[in-house]
Amino acid sequence: MDIRTTHVPGFKIGTAEDREGLTGVTVFLAPEDGAAAGLDVRGCAPGTRETDLLSPEKTVQKIHAVVLSGGSAFGLEADSGVMRYLAEQGIGFPVGDSAVPIVCGAVLFDLSIGDPHAFPDLEMGIKAASAAGTDFPVGCYGAGTGASVGKLTGFEHAMKSGAGYAEIILADGLAVGAYMAVNACGEIYDQDKILAGALADDDRTIISSHRLMLEGYERNMGGNTSIGCIITNADLTKTECRMVSTMAHDGLARSIRPVHTSMDGDTLFTMASGEVKTTIDTVGYLAEEAVRLAVLDAAASAEGMGGRPAYRDIIK
Repeated sequence: MDIRTTHVPGFKIGTAEDREGLTGVTVFLAPEDGAAAGLDVRGCAPGTRETDLLSPEKTVQKIHAVVLSGGSAFGLEADSGVMRYLAEQGIGFPVGDSAVPIVCGAVLFDLSIGDPHAFPDLEMGIKAASAAGTDFPVGCYGAGTGASVGKLTGFEHAMKSGAGYAEIILADGLAVGAYMAVNACGEIYDQDKILAGALADDDRTIISSHRLMLEGYERNMGGNTSIGCIITNADLTKTECRMVSTMAHDGLARSIRPVHTSMDGDTLFTMASGEVKTTIDTVGYLAEEAVRLAVLDAAASAEGMGGRPAYRDIIK
């Protein structure tokens, strides 16, 4: 198990998973008084919850958690578990004797691997939220448990992927972290090197999805979506959080190809605690680079599971 640590003040990350059914949940908890948040959806097949309220003109200015889940639309049930956990801690907007937490979420499609009837539920959401801290696993844990990539030539040629994390901290205290659950139709690449993608019949040789697309390959395998969350201690408005998410999508384009296809629902959230004054361009660029590095981390830390090999199985 590969463990990562977040040093972004005030935020906690927790995971829960079904490693037999191959699905899971990752939860990002904001400081108790909440965080400004925004998102940008670039893929054409998203599955989301409570994202309309992140529009700048909507009343709610802060949220309390973001949930990333496997299980396709079924996985949105886990968000209710996170809501219940936070409400029991008294976190949320006060309504009489109770509190109503604002929890936003997105899902990826992992029903092609493991048990197609296994998906995150309310109890898994509670478990992930209660496990949240500064240390958390990456690879085939949390929302990355059932993630896979390289599906242009069919799922039978895909490689196992997972979740990854990267962060950048400047001398002035600005911290930007990015967590990505990478479940792409395309391949993961680092400059000229392909880390994970569509495999040949030998299940060891990676076929370039980039080259296939340039040759006019017409098949587009469904059942994808890469989802992620950027956390920062920058002082940002809802509008600026959305701008950061927009800029950060370039990190996906610099590490996944093709990306944002008609069968991907690529979605990036940004949560900001508001502690450090800085420029939006600085945060956006750091987020872009952190997202790129988190995608590479997802490939490097994944394990072969569900009959599909991973990067570490092929690159010795």
